[in-house]
Amino acid sequence: MKKILLILVVIISSCNLEKPTEFSNLALEEVVFDLKGSQKTFKSVLDKYKGKKIVIDVWASWCSDCLKGLPSVKNLQKEYPDVVFLFLSVDKSQTAWKNGIRRFQINGEHYNLPKGMKNGDFVDFINLSWIPRYLVVDEKGEILLFNATRASDRAIVDALNKAI
Repeated sequence: MKKILLILVVIISSCNLEKPTEFSNLALEEVVFDLKGSQKTFKSVLDKYKGKKIVIDVWASWCSDCLKGLPSVKNLQKEYPDVVFLFLSVDKSQTAWKNGIRRFQINGEHYNLPKGMKNGDFVDFINLSWIPRYLVVDEKGEILLFNATRASDRAIVDALNKAI
């Protein structure tokens, strides 16, 4: 019994239950590309929308779960027109990324993480293992919701309704 208890304590204490409220400096310095091909830091993108709530949708054009979630994302956009919807694609091909935006008529702010889903300081910071991945950032740039994997997750609505 003591061995089982010890094993449980080790497993629980080794799980990363951390829910950061701010992005790491390395994540903020990650280079992203806009639709025109210009490089920017993730920090400069966030700064552009300071003063507004932001829903970050980490997705890819090849991801079936991402595409299945788009109707829920579009419903959120209708329900929260003052919120910025920031789509960060992990497509390695900029052509596929841009074609996906057009094909699936995704409205919002679009940037590409050119290193893909497995490499880069931003994906390391959010411990990305599955897409889609949703985060909510408040008007001051603090992370209100760190990890949602479904656009229909009630936690997204709760974070958007949270007063600053």
